[in-house]
Amino acid sequence: MVAQFFGAMNDNLLKVVLAFAVVRGVWAGDLGDGGEGIVSVCFTLPFLLLSGFAGQMADRYSKRTVTLWVKIAEVPIAMLAGIGFYFENLYLTLLALVALTCQSSFFGPAKYGMIPELVDEKNLSRANGSINMMTNIAVILGTVIAGTTSVQYQGADGTVGKAWLPGVLMVATALFGLAASLLITRLKAGDRDLDINYNPFSIYVDTIRKMAETRLFMVMMAWGYFYLLAGLALSTLFRYPEVLGVGDDEASVLMGVLGIAIGLGCAIAGFISGDRIEPRLTTIGAAGLVIFFFLLAAVPPWMPDARPMLRVALSNVAFFIFFAGFFAGFYIIPLQALLQKLSPDDERGQFLGTANAVSFAFMTAAGVLYSIIMPAFKDKPQQMFFVSSALMLVGAAFFLWKLRGTGILIGSREEAAAA
Repeated sequence: MVAQFFGAMNDNLLKVVLAFAVVRGVWAGDLGDGGEGIVSVCFTLPFLLLSGFAGQMADRYSKRTVTLWVKIAEVPIAMLAGIGFYFENLYLTLLALVALTCQSSFFGPAKYGMIPELVDEKNLSRANGSINMMTNIAVILGTVIAGTTSVQYQGADGTVGKAWLPGVLMVATALFGLAASLLITRLKAGDRDLDINYNPFSIYVDTIRKMAETRLFMVMMAWGYFYLLAGLALSTLFRYPEVLGVGDDEASVLMGVLGIAIGLGCAIAGFISGDRIEPRLTTIGAAGLVIFFFLLAAVPPWMPDARPMLRVALSNVAFFIFFAGFFAGFYIIPLQALLQKLSPDDERGQFLGTANAVSFAFMTAAGVLYSIIMPAFKDKPQQMFFVSSALMLVGAAFFLWKLRGTGILIGSREEAAAA
C-alpha cells in the first residue's frame, strides 16, 4: 500500500504539472487546442502495449521482485523528468511521462496480483477498498502538490520560476516508494517454466479468448469502460481554472476533492461488502455517475465569497465532483475484486495485465475523443460532462443487459458465486 501510494503520487505529480504547462503554461499551444488530451494518450498508450508482457512477468517471477525492479527504475525516470522541466524541454518531459507509464504498467499486474497472495479470499473486497483508498489519498496529495508546484514553476507571465522544483519532488517521491518496496512481504516465485510471449497482441487475443468462455470477459469490459469516463472527466477538470476564473493551485482543489471522494467510496464499498463481493454496488455506482456528471454539465458553476482555496472547495462544482467520485468507488471495487477472484491462480498476472490493457485502451480512446470533441465546447468546457453522462448511461444499460440473469451485477450472492 505504501509503495503504491508513492507511485500514484509521482504519476499524478508529473501528469498534472505537465498538463497545466501545456494548457496555459510555458508550453501553452505547443500541442494545439486540447493538447492535454495528447498528454493523456502519452500516459495511457504504454499500458496498452506492455500490460500483457508485464502480466507474464508477474506470473513467472515473484511479484515482490517485479515490484523492486520497477521501483528502482522509477528513480532515473524521475531524474529525466526533472531535467525536462529544468531546461523547458517539452518533448523530453513527454518522454519521461511515457517512461514512467511503462514502469507503472509493470507494477500494475504485480500489485493487484499479489493482493490474493497476501490476504484471505474473504478479505479481498476490503483489501481492494483499502489500497484504492490509499491510492486516491496519494492522488489528492499528488494533485494538490502539483497545483502548487505548477504555480511555483511557471509564473503568471509565462516565465519559469523554480525550474528545479518538479524534479526534486519527483526524485524524493521515487526514493520513498523504493524504500517501501524493500519492506514488502517476501512472496514465492511464479511459474519459472512459463514461456514469455513478446507479442503483446497475441497475449491479449489468447487471454481474451479464455475470458470469453465465461462472464469474466464482460466484467473486464465493464471495469475497463469506467476508464473511458475517467479519462474524459480528468481532462475536463484541467479546464476548470478558466471555468471558475481561478489559478491552477485553486483548481487543483477539485482534483483533491475527487481523490477524497473516490477513496471514500472505495473504502465504504469494501466495508459494505464485508467478507463477500457485492456486485450490485456497481449498478448503484453507475446510476450515481450518470446523475452527477449530468449536473456538472447542466448547473452553472457557483462559488461563495471566501478565501481562494475555500471558495473552490465550497462550490457547487466541488459538491458534484465529490459525489461523482464517491459513486465511482462503488462502481469499480466489486468489478476489481471479481477480476481477481475469477482469474486462474497460475494465470492471474496475465488476466489482470490484459484487463489493465483494456482499461488503458479505453483511456487512450478518451484522450483521442477529448481532443476531437473539446473544441465544440471551447466556451463552456464543463459541458463535456454531458458526453460523460450519456456514455455512462449507455454503457451501464449495455452491461446490465449482457450480464442479466447471472447475478454478477444485480442478482443474488449465490448466483454471482455460481457465475
